[in-house]
Amino acid sequence: MVSAISTGAEAQEKERISEDEKGIFNVVWENDIAAGTDRGYTNGVRLSWLSAETNHPEWLDNVTSFLPVQQDGHKRVSIALGQSIFAPDNLLVRIPDPSDRPYAGWLYGSVGVVSDTGNTLDNMVLTVGIVGPHSYAEQTQKFVHSAIDYDYPLGWDNQLKDELGLMLTYERKWRGLVEAEAFGLGADVVPHVGANLGNVSTSASVGTTLRVGWDLPADYGPPRIRPSLPGSDFFIPTKDISGYLFTTVEGRAVARDIFLDGNTFRDSPSVDKENFVGSLQVGAALTYGDARLSYTHVFMTQQFETESQPEQFGALTVSYRF
Repeated sequence: MVSAISTGAEAQEKERISEDEKGIFNVVWENDIAAGTDRGYTNGVRLSWLSAETNHPEWLDNVTSFLPVQQDGHKRVSIALGQSIFAPDNLLVRIPDPSDRPYAGWLYGSVGVVSDTGNTLDNMVLTVGIVGPHSYAEQTQKFVHSAIDYDYPLGWDNQLKDELGLMLTYERKWRGLVEAEAFGLGADVVPHVGANLGNVSTSASVGTTLRVGWDLPADYGPPRIRPSLPGSDFFIPTKDISGYLFTTVEGRAVARDIFLDGNTFRDSPSVDKENFVGSLQVGAALTYGDARLSYTHVFMTQQFETESQPEQFGALTVSYRF
């Protein structure tokens, strides 16, 4: 049986009424080992927790009344901790090529609010952390490379200097604007817009995700580590087992990227970044009961003028509702 394509007006009938009683824990690991490289954005780990919609603090509704999020949506508090590592092409020299991406690390925590109406998802997050030696990215990379007997990075003495990092992120996703069913499979298009503001990243992005599979209303796409925007920590499965394949295209205008521009108020290594970058993401997500497993492979366009070749990496996510 094939059904006609529906649009946003019809999708309004699918708005959620009941509140979800379960919180959600997510682990995201991003690494370029999936591309067979060890350079650029080479590793990222993020742990996050979303509160149950029935268990958010009473003051949250008062706070969100001043924020650009859906006031009639179901609210959750989000908390996350993470670390990201960046490195140049050649790890075996003590003085890195000044035309290559500098060594840098980013250790951070974030707190935010999520609002879901069933058709739209708003996410507003404040992230605070440290860029530089006290991100402990050097120790992390050296420990891992020693443990797996891989190239030992020698140039960390030239990493970005310590700097307090602040970043405010806002994003909105729309689900069900265009959707169709055929032969037991569903398909939908999930557009998104977003922006980062801060000394770590100042950028704006727009993109869309195409999904094909079963139980598509369960989420808005698998999560990613910021400043990437597509995906979500949020998911509410309606079937015992479900899954989908997806592809995402995104364009981003970049005013500031500390990992390319260097420290804000101190001299540091830097390169000339590209102000407009794009990405293509392809992957799959599988939900079984209260667990979700997803993999995303990311292809980036050139991010700075002297980049030897565009980056690509993989993102593995494990999520559990409890």
